[in-house]
Amino acid sequence: MKPSVVAIKQQDIFKFNAKAKSVSGAVNMTVGEPNFPTPDHIKKAAIAAINENKTHYTVPEGDHELLHAVATYLHDKYDLNYDPESQILATAGVTEGVFSVFNAILQTGDEVLIPSPSFTIYGPDANFNGASPVYLDTSKTDFKMTPEMLAEVLRTNPRIKILLLNYPSNPTGVSYTKAELEALAEVLKKHDIFVVSDEIYSELTYNFKHVSFGTILPEQTILLNGLSKSHAMTGWRFGVVCGPAEVIAQINKIHELATTSITSITQYAALEAYKNGYDDPIPMRQEYQARRDVLHKGLKKLGFDCPDPDGAFYLFIKIPEGLEQDDVKFANELLEEEHLAILPGSFFGIGGEGHLRLSYAASMDNINACLDKLGDFVKKHSKLIHQV
Repeated sequence: MKPSVVAIKQQDIFKFNAKAKSVSGAVNMTVGEPNFPTPDHIKKAAIAAINENKTHYTVPEGDHELLHAVATYLHDKYDLNYDPESQILATAGVTEGVFSVFNAILQTGDEVLIPSPSFTIYGPDANFNGASPVYLDTSKTDFKMTPEMLAEVLRTNPRIKILLLNYPSNPTGVSYTKAELEALAEVLKKHDIFVVSDEIYSELTYNFKHVSFGTILPEQTILLNGLSKSHAMTGWRFGVVCGPAEVIAQINKIHELATTSITSITQYAALEAYKNGYDDPIPMRQEYQARRDVLHKGLKKLGFDCPDPDGAFYLFIKIPEGLEQDDVKFANELLEEEHLAILPGSFFGIGGEGHLRLSYAASMDNINACLDKLGDFVKKHSKLIHQV
């Protein structure tokens, strides 16, 4: 067996979720997927495609009518200018997008810079290609990478070929303003590296308008986006990779080997989403924001501190002093005693220790139940006397 494959470990989040599912009646706040259904008009478009026997291979890069719709959508939403004939590739979700991009670019000995805490697939994808992740701890800077931090790590790690930038962030929910992105770009343009910008949560931005890094530094940026979070289409597996034409052509070679092409039915559903689903994310975003506010306020009353999330649907909370600081032990005891499932922050890498990630892609009833159960746990376990 290939050593780089053998070395890959099953992700801790999957193991913890399996344990949570075994606990009868557990309130699960771990799942990072919308609890809304896919909009009806998108489902109807897929059903119509099936009934019309549109069930055969498409070209590897994606149906060209779809790619044109993606280009128009990205231009209208984010002022991005990609040629649909050469700069956009349809993938089986952002997960396959990351895999194909890394496989096309990385060689043995290369490094990938990953601001941490981070989503859990990036490091293993780098390792698979003989490259190494370089994790940059952002826990002391409100979970944001500063230009100074970026300049220093690039100075001391000359083998970095990719910066993986994910915003709004899973797991922290923080994002970057246009000014912050421009400051990072001033550093990056001095280096011969790619920025792989995972913006899958772009439509779930609350506190300011999302700005795509593809508008800031287009010649070095490979943009990842899709419909999983914005249109509640996680199971459809649709993503896009966008970037310079010569780069997309090489990524498409890996994509062809991995998938041939993504399913035709998913592409017809995506076409409908991009043409007629501009406003689909709005009611979902409004509901997420309402849930965020209830959960954020309730957690603060219980003594948990966290950054005010700018987007996505996660809160990354710091365990208060006086409680068990081992986040893995904390989460397991919480599950066993209160039947409440919350992910340990250390599962998301350096800087996550002593934190917990909660997903508010859950019903308001579950959010209120979560606060009640967490409050009971705090009362029983706190080593300090404080009002909760």
